[in-house]
Amino acid sequence: MKVHLKTLGCRLNEAELETWAQAFQKSGHQITRQAEAANLVVINSCAVTQDAARKSRNLIRRIHRENPHAKLVVSGCYATLNQEEATSLMGVDLVVSNKDKDRLVEKTLTELTMTSMPAMSTEPGEISLFTRGRQRAFVKVQDGCRYRCTFCIVTIARGDERSRTAQSVINEVNNLYHQGINEVILTGVHLGGYGSDLGSNLADLIKAILSETDIPRLRLGSLEPWELNDDFFALFENPRLMPHLHLPLQSGSDAVLRRMARRCKTEEFAFIIRRLKKQDPYFNISTDIIVGFPGETEQEWQESFDFIKSSGFGHIHIFTYSKREGTKAASLPNQLTNDIKKLRSQQLHVLADAMKKKFHETNLGRSYPVLWEGYSEPYAEDKQLVFGYTPNYLRVGSIINHDTCIENQTLDVNLTAIGEDYVIGELRGH
Repeated sequence: MKVHLKTLGCRLNEAELETWAQAFQKSGHQITRQAEAANLVVINSCAVTQDAARKSRNLIRRIHRENPHAKLVVSGCYATLNQEEATSLMGVDLVVSNKDKDRLVEKTLTELTMTSMPAMSTEPGEISLFTRGRQRAFVKVQDGCRYRCTFCIVTIARGDERSRTAQSVINEVNNLYHQGINEVILTGVHLGGYGSDLGSNLADLIKAILSETDIPRLRLGSLEPWELNDDFFALFENPRLMPHLHLPLQSGSDAVLRRMARRCKTEEFAFIIRRLKKQDPYFNISTDIIVGFPGETEQEWQESFDFIKSSGFGHIHIFTYSKREGTKAASLPNQLTNDIKKLRSQQLHVLADAMKKKFHETNLGRSYPVLWEGYSEPYAEDKQLVFGYTPNYLRVGSIINHDTCIENQTLDVNLTAIGEDYVIGELRGH
């Protein structure tokens, strides 16, 4: 059976796809990139915003339209929060809620009576990841969140916090490394809360992974800024822990942060940035910002804009606030008009582009080891443009001969110029 896996939303959804890919292959099935060639399509949906829920519905409809003969399984936050609606969509054969995600492969094969062919059954190998175009792997270490930010529907959809044991994570990382994976990204709904149910914490887990695996690169998914203790900062002295953190700020106004029920003030956030930059001036800090939160006055927006401008982010994910039924923010007074939200979003996008360019320029003239992707673009008759990432998560493009393959290799480059949405690197010896 050919299985196609598709996701919308966060890195945690990506990590879950990696796990399912290996489990399907272990059961004797093949992973394919082509949805139209699949016998089974699994969609990991998202509902972080109304727009994400709409995209999830549209994706389900499109997949069924393009391959009406394939069995269709839907999971994720949209399917969990809108189970009846998801079940009623044309072509959907099975809905698996978040609480049953760990059993998705088993439930799919059992409930849809899709028997495997023993002759094809193999141990999960690099094919399950590399077929999907990955040279790195997402490893889910926990699920659920104890906090209730007023705008967030995901914590309701994901439930209570549950952490994997450190040994099970270490075993998975070692297994991935033996398959040829060179970079692992730890993810979770509330990654910084890892171990709260095990008498442990994220710093302990990272130390254990660095000590008991040989994975060359370890990277962290999104982390709440209030979770970082002294032990955590010291971990970056190990060059195998990549100097990049995604720390969601959400707003640069303390008044708005209070309405969001965020647990970090701007002064505390600024201290974290200073501390990381003092350790490494080229440390890359990216963030999330919600524009147009209920009640956001012109003064609060200006405060937020000015704080963001002073923070030196390498990249900003910008979300225009959308009302989510079931969240506290949906009932807050003074909901902003779409025109105001659109204007502020445009202002922030201009700033974000300028900040990203400035961070790129700061890194010019430096040399970095880059892990090269499989993706490339034709450049000239006998050349190709290949892409990869530096430790501090700069996307680098380099020109090499069309018959040269450097996929999944880590090679040094000198950063020389700014490209369209990447940094141009000169690859030594190519």
